[in-house]
Amino acid sequence: MAGVHKRFGDVRANVDVHLTVAQGTLHGLIGENGAGKSTLMSVLYGLHPADSGSIAVFGQTVRIAHADDAIGCGIGMVHQHFMLVDTLSALENVMLGAEPHWYLPQAAAPVRQRLQELMESTGLRVPLDSAVADLSVGDRQRLEILKALYRGARILILDEPTAVLTPQEAEQLFTVLRQLRAQGSTVILITHKLKEVMALCDQVTVMRAGRVVADMPVHQASVEGLAQAMVGRKVQLERPDLSAPAPQQASPVLQASGLEMRDAAGVLRLCGIDLQLHAGEIVGIAGVSGNGQSELLDVLSGLAAPDAGALQVLGKRFAAGTWLDPFSARDIGLAHVPEDRHARALVMDFPAWESAVLGYESLMQYCRRGWMRAGAMRRATEAMMERFDVRPRKATLASRKFSGGNQQKLVLARELGQNPRVLLVGQPTRGVDIGAIEFIYGQLRAMREAGCAVLVVSSELDEILALSDRVLVMYHGRITGNLAIAECSQERLGLLMAGAGV
Repeated sequence: MAGVHKRFGDVRANVDVHLTVAQGTLHGLIGENGAGKSTLMSVLYGLHPADSGSIAVFGQTVRIAHADDAIGCGIGMVHQHFMLVDTLSALENVMLGAEPHWYLPQAAAPVRQRLQELMESTGLRVPLDSAVADLSVGDRQRLEILKALYRGARILILDEPTAVLTPQEAEQLFTVLRQLRAQGSTVILITHKLKEVMALCDQVTVMRAGRVVADMPVHQASVEGLAQAMVGRKVQLERPDLSAPAPQQASPVLQASGLEMRDAAGVLRLCGIDLQLHAGEIVGIAGVSGNGQSELLDVLSGLAAPDAGALQVLGKRFAAGTWLDPFSARDIGLAHVPEDRHARALVMDFPAWESAVLGYESLMQYCRRGWMRAGAMRRATEAMMERFDVRPRKATLASRKFSGGNQQKLVLARELGQNPRVLLVGQPTRGVDIGAIEFIYGQLRAMREAGCAVLVVSSELDEILALSDRVLVMYHGRITGNLAIAECSQERLGLLMAGAGV
């Protein structure tokens, strides 16, 4: 790609970008949220036409105006948010738009045979007759890669592929990517996780503010150097001081006891959970995804009611039959940043100013005599955007038009802006760049210093260790460890997460 420019209104997303990717390599493309990485790859895949510049694929200059052009050039793309139809089977999703015959039962046989061959050669195994809705996140991602390979992709673009994977699924993906490279495929990896780049990639390109600012072989790079290139300054993520643990009150501000919960299929997701949160501490919950952390957040925030148990929060008592609800939670000073910002924290078609007041629209500053004050909401959103460095600072821009990291900062601005006394945060930096991670860590630590009790659920052990004063470990719906941060190490937490000693 040579001299690529792309503008969206006043926003210059790509500015004179030059990118060279060698055949048969794993090439990392990194940068802050909004740096222009995904836009550049969307230009390569034909989702956005470039304003100017040229593209050459396998030595031939090509014109890519649509995704069909890119597919014809041997380019495939797996998006961060999967492009699959939940009600169709895995096989039908692969066929969709690429049916080899008008009579679908006849068309399915050669597609199935080709997919079986691909699964054998790549190790990407997916149950082809299962509905996508029934597949795990890892299976859905493998299906997306298979779909691209079935269409003849020799250049594969992966956008934040590990953002929603468990550590085990991420390792399986890395094995597949190395195998694809060995077979001659070229992989462009858009990621925020610098350790992944260092462990996996051959070459890395860094973008900042729409421009390429660094391009080098990975063996010449370092995590610290790449982080500095991404944000233009040194980045501090480590825990500032382990010698001064946060003070704890004699009585907890949140106390749960005996929480039990079954899902719709009758499977026990929470089993006898007891926990306490004190003012002025950050408690991290570690565990492999699917061990009850999500259900625990739902119960504590009032999004779901347990089958048994009790909760005392900020002087209010709740039992299984008369449980907390999100409205009451906000009223008493409990805020919640959900794990899935798209499904539970934002309305993607709303402008930013509407998403920024969701759940708080009845507050006096936003509402007068039953009438919402749109002007006041927009002004408040502009102030939030300034304080939390949300880019671009356009309160009228649709929520879906912001990058993932800026969407996350908008949600945090909304929830932290009300100065809650208890803050529940799920996956605070999922899909977020290193500069935004540093900012979010600073905000959570500031909440602790202000006396807020903060509960953080994260699948990233580094994050748990960097933020927490105390760590709870969950395994199969139970708390298997309750450790002060000074007692924690990756090895000890990993054993507890795997159920060792349970």
